[in-house]
Amino acid sequence: MAGVIAHEWAERFGGAENVLDRFMALYPDAPVVALWNDAPERFDPSRVSETWLGRTPLRRHKALSVPLQLPTWRLLGRSDADWVLSIGHMFAHHARFRGPARDAPTFSYVHTPARWIWSRELDMRGRGLAVRAASPALQRIDRTRAQAVGSIVGNSVAVRDRIRRHWGVDAGVIHPPVEVRAFSTEPPVDAGDAAAMQRLPSEYMFGASRFVPYKRLDLVIRAGRTTGLPVVLAGSGPERENLKRLAEELGVRLTVVDTPSHALLVQLYRRSIAYLFPAVEDFGIMPVEAMATGTPVIGRTIGGVTETVLDGVSGALIDDFEGDELRTAIDRVSTLDRSAVAARAWEFDVEVFDRRIREWLPAGS
Repeated sequence: MAGVIAHEWAERFGGAENVLDRFMALYPDAPVVALWNDAPERFDPSRVSETWLGRTPLRRHKALSVPLQLPTWRLLGRSDADWVLSIGHMFAHHARFRGPARDAPTFSYVHTPARWIWSRELDMRGRGLAVRAASPALQRIDRTRAQAVGSIVGNSVAVRDRIRRHWGVDAGVIHPPVEVRAFSTEPPVDAGDAAAMQRLPSEYMFGASRFVPYKRLDLVIRAGRTTGLPVVLAGSGPERENLKRLAEELGVRLTVVDTPSHALLVQLYRRSIAYLFPAVEDFGIMPVEAMATGTPVIGRTIGGVTETVLDGVSGALIDDFEGDELRTAIDRVSTLDRSAVAARAWEFDVEVFDRRIREWLPAGS
């Protein structure tokens, strides 16, 4: 059976792209239709086609293109596919084709119902007057479209619960794929990476992600003040200078590693006392990567990290990153068996994802 995949937009990085990678590998004969493709070096343009939106000035302007996304998804053109899979975190589940695919079985892998219309407390874009005025109508349409999908899975228990609450649909859960094997070994480092490793403190707490506000890397720095330990941050983004300034104000020894290579990232995980993850994510791939290296994770008691990190086994889950609870957590994770930490990561490996997807979506090669 041949299928077709409808994906929000193809980008270079991110968990959504990891999911698309795996679906494309599992179903090599399934073409992909995206609103636009911003990653031709990652996703073969001969296989990923764009909608008409990709040829307009609205390309890459996600917020501005919203009014046109709904009709675009409903008018995707003709397809002879035997099944239709949508992947997205906005309106991809609205996808509809003409031809035989219009009556084909439909499946949807959901990263989240659109936060800006359903969970405004999680997305500041939903707090504007225009969005709040349009939300009731958008919610009605979104719920109706979701209820017409044959089978839906969310990427976490948190998302499953959100789907049930907002759409009135009982969904399954299949966690995103993590390349555990790539982090369970130590790839060779080049001379530049070796020099960066020489500059690391002998012990440190580690944070890594894009340097944007909602990742809450400021709390990793504040944790450095609380514990008196150096902090290493890896990544890049607009908050870089603000984070450096905060560390200076608090007297925290901070080392920033800009966009590390994979080999260096593995070493940054391995050499740290713990990987701190104060963000509230629906899943969170980096905590699993950290565990794959044997590094315990300290995360919040809410969000996707509660599904991946076992408190007292592969890390610690806490409410406060600035007080005694954090100090206790550092002591707790320092005694954990790092082989047990690594073993937990394998439960979220790519092979687990592949098996569960084939059980859910058996069509295809």
